[in-house]
Amino acid sequence: MISKINFISLFSIVFVAACIGLAAYNHSGQQNPKQQNTASTEQQTVKIQRFGMVTGLKAEKMAYYKKLHAHAWADVLKKIKECNIRNYSIYLQKIEGRYFLFSYFEYTGTDFKADMAKMAADTTTQRWWKETDPTQIPLPEAAASKQQWQKMEEVFHTN
Repeated sequence: MISKINFISLFSIVFVAACIGLAAYNHSGQQNPKQQNTASTEQQTVKIQRFGMVTGLKAEKMAYYKKLHAHAWADVLKKIKECNIRNYSIYLQKIEGRYFLFSYFEYTGTDFKADMAKMAADTTTQRWWKETDPTQIPLPEAAASKQQWQKMEEVFHTN
């Protein structure tokens, strides 16, 4: 259980990270309607939804996690793009001896739930998650809903 002070420290770091434009992925396919803005192009208007998430990382699995992501599988990266995910980043932070991952991504499609179901149905992505999920320590709220990553509330954004 994270103490109130630890949670405030974690939140502060994540807030600062979010403010400088960091980037995440959630297996659940849930979205927060507050995390939307619209970007115009000459050809079309694209609604961009931003997602920030956090999870723990097992210290003894850190090297393996980094190695996996240093050589991310091409088919997984392709599926991420096919599912309208852009600007996807994952960052690592140590807080009071524990490791946390912060992720951020932008969704540019029109049916987030369907795109996340498509990703979850992909056999290569399923194999990838079988490698990455055991390295992570879901936060209590995420674990309660059988998720790896805990969604975060966006409190500030600027372009």
